[in-house]
Amino acid sequence: MTAALPVFFVPHGSPGFALRPGAAGAAMVAAVGGLPLPRAIVIVSAHWDTPVPTVGFAERPHTIHDFQGFPEELYALNYPATGCREASREIVKAIAAAALPVQEDHARGLDHGAWIPLRLMFPEANVPVVPVSIQSAGGPQQAWRLGRALAPLAAQGFLIIGSGNVTHNLRDYQLAARQAGQTPAYVRAFSEWIANRLASHDIAALLDYRQQAPGAVQAHPSEEHLLPLFVSLGAGGERARVQRFHAGIDDYVIAMDAYSFFPPSGGTA
Repeated sequence: MTAALPVFFVPHGSPGFALRPGAAGAAMVAAVGGLPLPRAIVIVSAHWDTPVPTVGFAERPHTIHDFQGFPEELYALNYPATGCREASREIVKAIAAAALPVQEDHARGLDHGAWIPLRLMFPEANVPVVPVSIQSAGGPQQAWRLGRALAPLAAQGFLIIGSGNVTHNLRDYQLAARQAGQTPAYVRAFSEWIANRLASHDIAALLDYRQQAPGAVQAHPSEEHLLPLFVSLGAGGERARVQRFHAGIDDYVIAMDAYSFFPPSGGTA
């Protein structure tokens, strides 16, 4: 590779997104359409949360249907990914080189935060996939540090993808599912604040979003679904060119914003 691959943050929405990808899904497909085939995909999902950064080593990571109460057809979907232990070892080395603790998991499969976007973006499952966990106890700073640790891999043929949602309030989602309503004001206010701070490279404000962003606690009663954005932000680097390649709202309350982080030509920031 002569130039670093971009880093992505993509939405995985509700599990029903797998059946109704809509405009967000189309944008995600288009985002990878012109890329060279990566050596491996590093997928950081909001749904794998561990005390210590953990790297998957499964040779054939199984599809995890980690949700209940959705249409039966969802449970029949599978993503026949393969792993790559050599790639997993390189990821472990990169995390350790950044002075972060790291562990291995040789059985972990792909939760819906991983396989739903991958099934859209790489439907042929022809690129090895390595899941990496988040650490919600460490908050945005830990997630950003993990991203900085992964950043050199983007110049080595790895495609780094964070998967979460810019807004994620499960209670409001459940209310909206029971009765149609209007999108709460905090959804757009929060997503626009995030977009503006990313565009201005205001990393300090982003890391302090819980105090500074409008509607932050409503948008994220718990932080796990936003943390992959900070991983992607860190992996892209402070000098990355940021592009919001999709903005939209599903199910009244789920911001489906998607971002690309393009590192400077020839390497990472």
